[in-house]
Amino acid sequence: MEGESEFRHWDELIPDALGLIFRNLSLQEVLTVIPGVCKSWRRAVIGPYCWQEIDIEEWSNRCQPGHLDRMVEMLITRSSGSLRKLCVSGLHNDMMFSLIAENAGSLQTLRLPRSEMSDSIVDQIAGRLSAVTILDLSYCSKIGAPALEAIGKHCKLLVVLCRNMHPLDTADKLSQDDEANAIASTMPKLKRLEMAYHVISTEIVLKILSSCTLLEFLDLRGCWDVKLDDKFMKGNFPNLKVLGPFVMDYYEINDWDDCSDYSDGSEYLAWEFLAGEMGDYDDDDEIYEGMWDDEGRLEELELRFYDGIEEDAGIYAMLIKG
Repeated sequence: MEGESEFRHWDELIPDALGLIFRNLSLQEVLTVIPGVCKSWRRAVIGPYCWQEIDIEEWSNRCQPGHLDRMVEMLITRSSGSLRKLCVSGLHNDMMFSLIAENAGSLQTLRLPRSEMSDSIVDQIAGRLSAVTILDLSYCSKIGAPALEAIGKHCKLLVVLCRNMHPLDTADKLSQDDEANAIASTMPKLKRLEMAYHVISTEIVLKILSSCTLLEFLDLRGCWDVKLDDKFMKGNFPNLKVLGPFVMDYYEINDWDDCSDYSDGSEYLAWEFLAGEMGDYDDDDEIYEGMWDDEGRLEELELRFYDGIEEDAGIYAMLIKG
């Protein structure tokens, strides 16, 4: 008996501790395996303890839109207003953006790449995102300067903005200086800014640099019209690291045959860009492992309701392989 008292049963751990432990498991395991182990583990999964940080970006890239909406709604509801981080790709429903905003009181990191939000919906919800410090709106082709201006006016704590685009989304643009101007005018606390493949001028980039004096990293890959002098940059912005404009990356290799002239590694700008520092302000934890089957793909998601161990019915998520 004395030997047994030295150890505490796993089912007796407080929910907060269980939530921290379960973050190391895959989304599939947390939703399908953990609830069936015991009552206390099921309560932890159904409650907010596991969902203060929700990162389903990789999973969301492979699921159907309808399934995605239901999953996001379920997980945000479970967070019970304690959501600090949300990473999800490809949202297309204005109701989802409103739901996020309604639960954004503690939200600090928001990554919504490839989502189909509009300037109008961003203007409506930006006021509720005041706690956000890291924002990713990359590849969101339906928003522009009005959305960025609304974000800048309301998100006063913003230090990281990712606004990269796909080359094909900007190929027919004459200029996106209005977006850059919105950033320069409303986001003075930025430390990291990513604007790959924007059609912007040298003058507007210099305005960003003069306005965002805390900037430490600037991604200008594919911003072909930007010409920054190496000596000028080193003399005036010695702590700033710039990537681009001429950097061979995935898009150049795969989509743009006429960019082969830039394949030489010497085309990196000279002022001390270190590839290892790309993630300095990326607070992402480990990507969910084991989420996919052996072929690396998720073919169908089915959300089911079931009567669990407790009186209340819980939402049970099963990942079905095709």
